[in-house]
Amino acid sequence: MFEDLKKQIREANQKLVELNLVKLTFGNVSSIDNSGKFVVIKPSGVDYGSLKDEDMVVLDLDGKVIEGDKKPSSDTHSHLELYRKFRGIKSIVHTHSPYATIFAQAKKPINCLGTTHADYFRGDIPITRDLTEKEVEENYELNTGKVIVETFVNQNIDFLEMFACLVSRHGPFVWGETISKALENALLLEEIAKTSLMASNLNSDINSINQYLLDKHFLRKHGEKADYGQAH
Repeated sequence: MFEDLKKQIREANQKLVELNLVKLTFGNVSSIDNSGKFVVIKPSGVDYGSLKDEDMVVLDLDGKVIEGDKKPSSDTHSHLELYRKFRGIKSIVHTHSPYATIFAQAKKPINCLGTTHADYFRGDIPITRDLTEKEVEENYELNTGKVIVETFVNQNIDFLEMFACLVSRHGPFVWGETISKALENALLLEEIAKTSLMASNLNSDINSINQYLLDKHFLRKHGEKADYGQAH
């Protein structure tokens, strides 16, 4: 019953390489099935080029392996926590893409400096707090997911308008309402991080764009009144 989703996730993980978002075996893509009960994710430490559909691991939301004979990604419990708390997202992408990771390691949010950013993310890309020593030693991956959720709750951020979060000292987690959208958001995040860093180097006094311009660009592509593109 999961064969089609396994194929899509295998292809999506290999797409990370094509998009130059991962090196070696760093990074992963997962997706939740239509029932909202099962998640498919890549196996841990397997080279992207050698991945096969049957290598993909199927788990329930409690982390119990349903199908697959390989160990799931080390980030699995981070993904599962986001699926449990961010109901409505379909797919999650985690990478160590260079520019987004630079911001994560510098413990800096990616401020919304222009309209390209505003087209896809409604505001500054948030950064989590550092995990405590106890959180790292006990259930590290689960606590990584929890600190993302905590950041969104504490800052009153809508996860259906902000599709990414930087984990302090670690890297980006990105999601979307489809697998292709999650991949697109991961690619856009990296490009936005790159241009933001360069723009800040050119003008250290630059501020985030005005809210009215941010809303104009985001809402023409997202929400009930979106009018960008062709009518279907």
